[in-house]
Amino acid sequence: MRAYLNSLRFKMFASILFMIVPLVIVIIVNSIYSVGVVRNQVAQSNKNLLSLYMNEIDRNLNEVDEYLFDFTENDTDLIGFQLPRQNNETTYMMSKLRLFNTIMTDSSVHRSIDLFFVYSITNGELIMTQQFGSSFEERDATKQEIMQMLQGEPGAYSGPDWHVWEGRNHNYALLRLIRSGGVYVGAWVNSNKLMVPLNLIDLGEAGAALLTTGELKPMSQSEMIEREGIELASSSEAYTITGKERSFLMMDESSDKGDFKLMALVPDDVIQQKLPFLQRVSSFITAGAVVFFVVFLFFIRYVFLKPMKQLVVAMRKTRDGHWGTRLHQSSTSTEFEIVNETFNRMIAEIRELKIDVYEEKLNHQKSELQLLQLQINPHFFLNSLNIVYNLATVKDYKLIQEMSKCLVVYFRYMFRTNRYVVPLKEELLHTANYLRIQQLRFPDSLSSSIEMKDEVKEVEIPPLVIQTIVENTIKHAVDIDQPITIEVVAALLESDNGNRIVITIKDNGSGFPEEVLSSLHADEEKISEEGEHVGIWNIKRRLRLLYQSDAAITFENNQSGGGAIVTMSLPMPAAGHS
Repeated sequence: MRAYLNSLRFKMFASILFMIVPLVIVIIVNSIYSVGVVRNQVAQSNKNLLSLYMNEIDRNLNEVDEYLFDFTENDTDLIGFQLPRQNNETTYMMSKLRLFNTIMTDSSVHRSIDLFFVYSITNGELIMTQQFGSSFEERDATKQEIMQMLQGEPGAYSGPDWHVWEGRNHNYALLRLIRSGGVYVGAWVNSNKLMVPLNLIDLGEAGAALLTTGELKPMSQSEMIEREGIELASSSEAYTITGKERSFLMMDESSDKGDFKLMALVPDDVIQQKLPFLQRVSSFITAGAVVFFVVFLFFIRYVFLKPMKQLVVAMRKTRDGHWGTRLHQSSTSTEFEIVNETFNRMIAEIRELKIDVYEEKLNHQKSELQLLQLQINPHFFLNSLNIVYNLATVKDYKLIQEMSKCLVVYFRYMFRTNRYVVPLKEELLHTANYLRIQQLRFPDSLSSSIEMKDEVKEVEIPPLVIQTIVENTIKHAVDIDQPITIEVVAALLESDNGNRIVITIKDNGSGFPEEVLSSLHADEEKISEEGEHVGIWNIKRRLRLLYQSDAAITFENNQSGGGAIVTMSLPMPAAGHS
């Protein structure tokens, strides 16, 4: 009986039942009866305002749509602007001048738009209005971004609707693009300009109205959304509640002219400030809650909070690796006495088990690394002996000597199993030696180059990672009918997050097949019975063992010149460490 009366469960239940339950009932009744109703009224009012503003925005965008379609159908100067400039310089320049005057005049009518532009695909020239922005630099930067888009992939923006444009420094705008023959005609408006009428909505000092993309990515107020922990979401209800430390009512309205939305965020406490009666009721409830809480706090502090804090502090120290942490037994509740005793015994056992597991893991990793480094392609060994045999048949003793010397150096490097890392210069020398062996095998079909920056020569990397990739390239890319070139470049990449070693292996062969490239991107370990792709799997496995997730290897095809590109990025060891 004494143990039960001294238990934490009984003490907590009695204290909560005596002091908290009446207060909770009053708060629940007040919240259900009043705050819920007020939220609905405020949400509906703001929902109507959002709908009104969105209709106005859609109306302005629709007018611009009609203007652009009429412009592309009726303005004959577009024909002269899309013709090659060198064919008739005078006609081209006159068409360009008249088009510029036309869009400048029409931009004064459509004041809801920042700029109109016309782009000649044939001549790669853009004309646009200049009545926006606060400086020439801002206008020129916008022009360069539009030019970059039009010379890149404008098809992504030439659909039937207005598209969200994300420019430099996360500046958003709406873009309308229409193609007519050899020209693009479009309109562009900064999202900040669309937000000007919304600033008139009274959402409180902490509230905000904002535009979002169709995927609910904010075009503005991103700092406020991140600071308040707001999760943007669309709902069929009048409002949703969001926010971490502070609650907000969230309403949204979608546009009919593009994939974007208007949203309003109203702080929940602003609603209460506008209701004096409920504010007085809340004040009385708060005062009562403070009195009850002070009494409750003194009682709970000794019974629950103090021993719980000791337990949490001990657990945090244990989490940080302080396995010598122990809880001191003190006069407290029965449950905490049991927890303290169990915790101390459990930590001691875990400490011993962790040491045993760690040692076993180290031994396993060492064994696995040694096995991986011992993997040798038997076909290469047999082919090399066959080359020596053929050279002996023709009595080419000079080449026999060179081949034998290269093979001795090759196998001496391969059988060094006691080292998990080697200097980069040694790995590249080994790779160069391997390439020379292959050049003796394919004398007119293979050439190579190796480049290494001085600052990375002594940096240590896993052995055989470069040579294995080169070997894979020769196996799948060398063709006696088509000469191939292999380039290896090792350089230092400096960044704020730490320097890295970047090693690039490039060839001008046929590149990776699509199914192989997809498998490599998916990180699938597809090894056939004949051992196909074991080399790449070997490299990935060893990089994970040595660097965990801090190393990266990518595979791609060269889109411009053909061939395959393999890039390895390894962390630069700290000074004084290997």
